Amino acid sequence: MTALDAVSIITTKRDGGELSDAQIDWVVDAFTRGEVADEQMSALAMAIVWRGMTRHETARWTAAMIASGSRMDFTDLPRPTVDKHSTGGVGDKITLPLAPLVAACGAAVPQLSGRGLGHTGGTLDKLESIPGWRADVSVARMREILTDPAIGAVVCAAGADLAPADKRLYALRDVTGTVESIPLIASSIMSKKIAEGTAALVLDVKVGSGAFLKTLDGARELASAMVGLGTDSGVRTVALLTAMDTPLGDTAGNALEVEESVRVLAGGGPADVVELTLTLAREMVAAAGIDIDPADVLADGRAMDHWRAMVRAQGGDPDAALPRARHTETLRAERDGVLTRLDAMGVGIAAWRLGAGRVRQGEPVQFGAGVEMHAKPGDPVSAGQPLLTLHTDTPETFQGAVAALADAYAIGTDAPARVPLVLDRIGNS
Repeated sequence: MTALDAVSIITTKRDGGELSDAQIDWVVDAFTRGEVADEQMSALAMAIVWRGMTRHETARWTAAMIASGSRMDFTDLPRPTVDKHSTGGVGDKITLPLAPLVAACGAAVPQLSGRGLGHTGGTLDKLESIPGWRADVSVARMREILTDPAIGAVVCAAGADLAPADKRLYALRDVTGTVESIPLIASSIMSKKIAEGTAALVLDVKVGSGAFLKTLDGARELASAMVGLGTDSGVRTVALLTAMDTPLGDTAGNALEVEESVRVLAGGGPADVVELTLTLAREMVAAAGIDIDPADVLADGRAMDHWRAMVRAQGGDPDAALPRARHTETLRAERDGVLTRLDAMGVGIAAWRLGAGRVRQGEPVQFGAGVEMHAKPGDPVSAGQPLLTLHTDTPETFQGAVAALADAYAIGTDAPARVPLVLDRIGNS
């Protein structure tokens, strides 16, 4: 029998071996308790990056992550539970209109979300721009909100006792160059989603320049791994692969994206945000076993009612004025033509440099900062027309943001081919 010590486990994986269930259970538990040192777990993570994991190893690793903390149970709620997770992108405010829309369709939506890091925005940062809104919600309060037929959705931070091993490991991976591992990414996401107790899950796996995964093949690999983990754990799971070469919607920031989301709930908003919101909503209500078209619910105002109730339930004021940046600068088209490209990564970095994002976990963000987009690829533009408006409280950041956008857009003569929002779907109906 292989000895249960960190060095033996590291060398087993370093040499391309498959870790046993006992080795995985022990190393995750010992790391959580502090018996395995950070440098040892970092070495093991690097070995996993290089050697990979089998499906069985990944499933066992995920189970060990879940077992490191508590597990929520919503099986006794009077409505079916369903959640959605996005791997992150630029302008990805979809959770904001989606959660209340699906709740208005009759499901309970217990969504654990995170804060942004780098060029990708965080759902909690966006919602925290609403005066009074709080991300920390107890499990008891979650149950009250999810049970209330007038609300039915919670978007909040994960508690400290939910997959604590993953939180510790991710902090190490973030500073040791070991984030890029499909098994570790899949396990990190799915350990929390399975532990939150939802019965069904829809995954939005972003693909493109503004996403973590740049290629369709890599996105398919991650999506397949996560769908397998969810299915094996008894969670009905489906994944959509969605385009992220161009930002979603017309804004990238925090309060800017809240304003845009409210427009969607009011029956307006950008076409791409509406399309993806409805596409994901249809997947979610189908997974929950509900026979209703979310488009009808969005059109008749019920989703807006649930949004307002959801915000109030977490201490926010849906009627309060949102933060506005004190300074703006507008970039204009240099000539007539058609906008042929608007790079999501460039826009995301610009928003980050303006103060909408953070370099390290725990740093504050500017709620009013971000980028407003006045044209998207395929739109005709005229010389002098506004293309992008930059928002910030710190005008010294304009130079860095403008530099990030220097090669992020192009004006030509022919409209680009339309790229579908949904590139692929993985999982059973």
